[in-house]
Amino acid sequence: MLPSSKADRKAAFDAAAWMFNIVTSVGIIIVNKALMATYGFTFATTLTGLHFVTTTLMTVVLRWLGYIQPSHLPTKELMKFVLFANFSIVGMNVSLMWNTVGFYQIAKLSMIPVSCLFEVVFDKIRYSRDTKLSILVVLLGVAVCTVTDVSVNAKGFVAAFIAVWTTALQQYYVHYLQRKYSLSSFNLLGHTAPIQAGSLLVLGPFLDYWLTNKRVDAFKYDLPSMVFILLSCTIAVGTNLSQFICIGRFTAVSFQVLGHMKTILVLILGFIFFGRDGLNFHVVIGMIIAIVGMIWYGNASSKPGGKERHAHLLPKTNHQTSTAGEKL
Repeated sequence: MLPSSKADRKAAFDAAAWMFNIVTSVGIIIVNKALMATYGFTFATTLTGLHFVTTTLMTVVLRWLGYIQPSHLPTKELMKFVLFANFSIVGMNVSLMWNTVGFYQIAKLSMIPVSCLFEVVFDKIRYSRDTKLSILVVLLGVAVCTVTDVSVNAKGFVAAFIAVWTTALQQYYVHYLQRKYSLSSFNLLGHTAPIQAGSLLVLGPFLDYWLTNKRVDAFKYDLPSMVFILLSCTIAVGTNLSQFICIGRFTAVSFQVLGHMKTILVLILGFIFFGRDGLNFHVVIGMIIAIVGMIWYGNASSKPGGKERHAHLLPKTNHQTSTAGEKL
C-alpha cells in the first residue's frame, strides 16, 4: 500500500499524463484536419515521418542537456518495434482510404479486444467480470456515437486487419519494452524515433503518391501551410511522448479504453466549431454510455482482482512497477 502522499503524487501524475495525451491528441487531429481539408496536404505517411523527425530532435536536445540517461535496447527488439509501428501507421492510413468511415471505426474499436488477447496470452492477465463488462459498455457507447455506414471490401478488410493487429502489437510492445529493459518514455523514444523518422520519410512519398496520386514534392508550400505543418510536428512531439508515458504507466488496454475519451472530445469540438450536423440524439446517448463505461472501467480495473497477473509469470526485471522509469 503506498503512503498517502506518494499515492496522491502518483494519482496526480497519472491524471496529468492522461490530460497531456488527450490535449495533444485532440489538438493534432484538429490541426491535421485543417492542414488536409484547407490546404490540401494529404500526405499522411510523410507527415508522420516529419513528426518523428521533430520527436528525434527533442530527444537529442534532452540527451545533450542531460535529461535522458544512456540506456540499452537490443537491436532485434528495436527492429521488431519499428516494424510493428510502421505497419500500424501504413495500415491505418490505407484502411482509412479503402474503407468506409463506419468500418474504419469498427476496426479501431476491435483494437481493444485484440489488446486484451495479447495481455491474456503473453502476460497471463485475468480480467474480473466487472472489467470485462465495462470494456463492453465502452465499445457499445463509442460504436453508437461513431459507427454509421458500414460496408467492407476484400482489400479494405485486409488493410484494416493488418492495421488493428500491428497497432495492438506496437502498443503492447511499448509497455513490454519499458518494463523489461527499465526504459523511461524518453529513453524508448530516443531509441525508436530516429529509425521511424528515417524509414517513414523514405517510404512515405511513395505510399502517399500511391494512395492520392499526388507527389509531396509537387505540393505548393506557402507560409500558411508551412505554419500548420510546423504546428502539427510540434504537437506530435507531445502526442508521441504522452502515448509512451501513458502506456508505460498503465497498459495498452487501459490506453485504448480510456483513450476513446479523445473520440468523444473530437465529436464535441466538431459540433462546437462546425454546427449541429455531427451531434444528434443517438450520438449524445452513445457518448453518455461510453463515459459511464470508462468510469466503470477505471474503478473496476483499479480494484484488487480487476486485472490479475500470475505472480510466477512476472518478467524477472529490476523494474516491476508500471511507472516505466518515470519519477512519481
